[in-house]
Amino acid sequence: MPTLFEIQSALGAYAVRRECGLLDATMDEMRTDVVITDAYFAPMFEKAGLAVIALSASEASKSLDAIPEVIVKMRQMGANRGTHLWAVGGGAIQDVAAFIAAIYMRGIAWTYIPTTLLGMVDSCIGGKSSINVGAYKNIVGTFHTPRTVLIDPDLTASLSAEQRVAGLVEAAKICFCRGGDVYAQYLAMNPRPDMSPSEFEPIIDLSLASKKWFIEIDEFDRAERLLLNFGHTFGHALEGASGYRLGHGVAVGIGVLCAAELSQMLQQSKPDCVALTLTTHMRDLLQAVPNLAEITRGISVPDALDRLKADKKHETTHYRFVTIDPSGAAELVRLPRQADTDQAITIALHHIMASLSS
Repeated sequence: MPTLFEIQSALGAYAVRRECGLLDATMDEMRTDVVITDAYFAPMFEKAGLAVIALSASEASKSLDAIPEVIVKMRQMGANRGTHLWAVGGGAIQDVAAFIAAIYMRGIAWTYIPTTLLGMVDSCIGGKSSINVGAYKNIVGTFHTPRTVLIDPDLTASLSAEQRVAGLVEAAKICFCRGGDVYAQYLAMNPRPDMSPSEFEPIIDLSLASKKWFIEIDEFDRAERLLLNFGHTFGHALEGASGYRLGHGVAVGIGVLCAAELSQMLQQSKPDCVALTLTTHMRDLLQAVPNLAEITRGISVPDALDRLKADKKHETTHYRFVTIDPSGAAELVRLPRQADTDQAITIALHHIMASLSS
C-alpha cells in the first residue's frame, strides 16, 4: 500500500511517497524539465524524448571537477530558474543533483527518485549533498531539500546482491542508532539480500521513519544526527584505500565492525550486549558480497589510517567516532589524536581486515 509522509525542514517541508510503479507513472511530469540519471536508465528517458544528462554511478561523477560539465549541459538544454531538476539513480547521482540544484542560478527545485535500496532506506531524505575534491571524500556540499522524494520498490528487483547488502547495512545502522526497540523491529523482519520488492517495503518504511526522527530533531548535524555517522569514519577510509572497489554501503558495514572492535578495545562495550547481534548481522550480510575477501586482502591498513585521519568529521586535537557504549547503544566519542589512539585504530582495522580476508 502506498505511504505518504512529510519531512519537516527549516528549508521547506517535503513529501515522501512510496509506491510500486512510481518511476513509470512519473515520466510524463518530466517532459519540460531536466533529468540527471544513472547511465543505466538513460536510454529509457531518451526514448521518451526527455532532456537527459547521463552520469556513471561512480565517485568520479561526484567530484568537483565533474560538476562544471553538468552545469554547462543544463544551460545548453535551456534550464533556467523555473526548471525542475529530476534525479534518478543512486547516491552518487543524488549528490550531484542536490549540489547542482542548490547552486544552479542560486537554487532550483528538484525531485529525487532513488534506484538503489541504499537510497531508498537512507540517503533519499535529509537534503545533504557530498562532493569529493581531489583525494578528499565528501569535503564540500550543501543542504538543499528536494520538493518530493518518490520511492519505487519495484526497482530493487534488478539490484545485485552487493547493492541489496549495501541498503540493508544502512537500514540496520539507522535502526540500531534509533534504539534497541526499533532495531529489534528491524531484525524481526528477517532482513536478507534475497528479499522481494514487497518484502523490502516495511524495511524501507521503518528505516525512513527512524531517520526522519534524526532529521527533524537535528537537521543540520549538530547533535543527535551525528550518530548516523556510525561506521562512516572507518567506511570512507576503507572505500578510498580499496580504490573504490568497495561500494559505500559495504564499506560502512565493515566500518561498523571496526567501530565495534574499537569500542571493545576501549572497554566501552561488552561482547554479550546488543552490539553482538549487530556485528553478527553485519557479518551475515557481508557474506553475500562477491570477492569481498580478495578486496579486503588488497587494502593497506596504513593507507586506510591516513585517510581516516583526514576525515572532515574530526577536530584539530581529537578524532570523533561513533562507538558502542556499555549498554549497547550508539555513542559519539572524542578520542585524542595521539599515538595510543592511532595504535588502537590500527589494531581494529587489522583485526577486521584479517577476519574478512580469510
